[in-house]
Amino acid sequence: MPLFNFNFLWTLATFSGFLLSLLLIEIGEKPDIGVVEAAIGGFAIALFQGFLLNQPIVCIRWILSSILGWSIITAIGIGGLGWFIFSTQFLPLRILYGAIYGGLGGLGIGLTQSLAISQPASVAWRWIFVSSASWAIAIPCGSAVGIVLRRLTHLFLGEVIGLAITWLLVGMLTGINAHKLRS
Repeated sequence: MPLFNFNFLWTLATFSGFLLSLLLIEIGEKPDIGVVEAAIGGFAIALFQGFLLNQPIVCIRWILSSILGWSIITAIGIGGLGWFIFSTQFLPLRILYGAIYGGLGGLGIGLTQSLAISQPASVAWRWIFVSSASWAIAIPCGSAVGIVLRRLTHLFLGEVIGLAITWLLVGMLTGINAHKLRS
C-alpha cells in the first residue's frame, strides 16, 4: 500500500476512533477525565489503528500497549490528552501547556506503544519521537482553535472542535511514520 494511502487510512482510523470515543466518554476539563475514561478512549483509538497493522497478534499488542499508555499518563497526572481541555482561558498559556503536556503524554504513549512494535529498535525509537513530537504540535494547535471558537460562539462545542482538530493532526503526523509499524 503506498505511503499516501496508508497515511490517509491511519488518519481516518485515528479520527474514527476519536469519534467512537465521544460516544463512550465525556469531554471535560483536565481533572474530569479519569484513568478508566482514558483507557476506554485509548481502546477506541487503538482498535481502529490496530486493524491497519496487518497481523492479529500485532493488533492485540497495539491495543493493550495503547490502553496501558493512556492509563499511565492519566494516572501520573498528565491526563487523558485529546479528551480534556485546559481550564485556562489565556491563549499563550494554553499553547505552552499544550506543548509541554502534549510532548510528555506523547512520550508516554509512544513508549508503551513501542512495546508492540516487532521491528528493529530504530523503528521503535523513531515511533517514540514521532508520537511525542506529534502530540506536542497537535495539542497546542487544537487547543488554540478550541479557545478561539469558544470565544466566538460562546459554546463549549468550539472546544470539542478543537479536540477534533487535535486528533486529525495526530493522525496525520503519526501516519507519516506509522506505515513502518506494519510487519
